[in-house]
Amino acid sequence: QVQLVESGGGLVQPGGSLRLSCAASGSIFGIYVMGWYRQGPGKQREFVARITTGGSTNYPDSVKGRFTISTDNAKNTVYLQMNTLKPEDTAVYYCNAANFKETYWGQGTQVTVSS
Repeated sequence: QVQLVESGGGLVQPGGSLRLSCAASGSIFGIYVMGWYRQGPGKQREFVARITTGGSTNYPDSVKGRFTISTDNAKNTVYLQMNTLKPEDTAVYYCNAANFKETYWGQGTQVTVSS
């Protein structure tokens, strides 16, 4: 089992920044990709960013150039730096991690972008 714990969410004004963290623990050997997804009010969960163990990253067009995913392998932690936030970025943000058998999810952290 892999446990994922997100932190760093909160309320921010449009144009502001936040950094989310996701600490992984447990059976992390074999994890080959970690990522972030979000689910806004009344919306389906959507992909936000992913990073592989090789360092390759992917983003959808909606966040490309504003969000950056990174890892600290020594701390088994993945980060999501979010800049130039917009009201439409308001959502619960979920961390996930996958090995070749399962996908694991954190409990989510709320991000609200509002003036």
